[in-house]
Amino acid sequence: MSTTRLASDIPATGRTADGTAFDISGPDGAPVMVLIHGLGLCRRLWDDHLPALAAGHRVLRYDLYGHGDSAPPPLSGALCGVSLTVYADQLARLLDYLDIASAVIVGFSIGGMINRRFAMDYPGRAAALVILNSPHDRGSQAQEQVEARAAAVRDEGRMATMDAALDRWFTPDFRQDTPSVMRLVREWREIVDPESYAAAAVVLAHGVRELVRPHPPISCLTLVVTCENDTGSTPSMSQAIGTEIDGAEVQIIGRLQHLGLIEDPAAFIGPILAFCERTKT
Repeated sequence: MSTTRLASDIPATGRTADGTAFDISGPDGAPVMVLIHGLGLCRRLWDDHLPALAAGHRVLRYDLYGHGDSAPPPLSGALCGVSLTVYADQLARLLDYLDIASAVIVGFSIGGMINRRFAMDYPGRAAALVILNSPHDRGSQAQEQVEARAAAVRDEGRMATMDAALDRWFTPDFRQDTPSVMRLVREWREIVDPESYAAAAVVLAHGVRELVRPHPPISCLTLVVTCENDTGSTPSMSQAIGTEIDGAEVQIIGRLQHLGLIEDPAAFIGPILAFCERTKT
């Protein structure tokens, strides 16, 4: 695995011409790792992971279109035009802006769909993929549920499904014991541009179909991770993703739900860093 090493003159924070907000941490000249958050979140999702990941990597975090500090997608106003490719192109433009030829691309949930699309559309630019809690073919019942949630946020607003989401994302004890975290996650969704959220929800619901049996095939080194009790990105889905990417590793983290990434950061940091170490050449 070979990754670009960022020069020291790259700004620590910034915004690209298309309005993508980003920040960079870690030692100058270290291999580059890109972190992609999920739907309704922002780049602060990775706050608790950043110190460990940036100890040996130059870590680039950014906000998806319309999320966090980023502008809405260029196709705002034409929701049917927003697709996984739009988000993959956003990432490509960001890497071009920073003169990064390739990087390890870590994606959570829809971020794990985007990094797969990016690897398909931009061969050679993903030095490796880490796909976290991301869906595969859902089956008819689960697909109906995710489509219903996308319709609800389109018709009733992005907060319409928030309470149910927190139930799916966190264990009951964690929800009860960390009200400040629950408030923070709500705040992240509240600041998302409503139209951008609705568009991304449709992509999350329907975009996975273009990733099943990926063509062109994904050929880079890949780690696929999910949690035992993630009902939206199940262990069987991660196993299916792994079987369709040659040589992919699959790990299942016990007990946690969809946002175990926040609930137990160390459970994810260890596998990510160990994978990166194994993929060094």
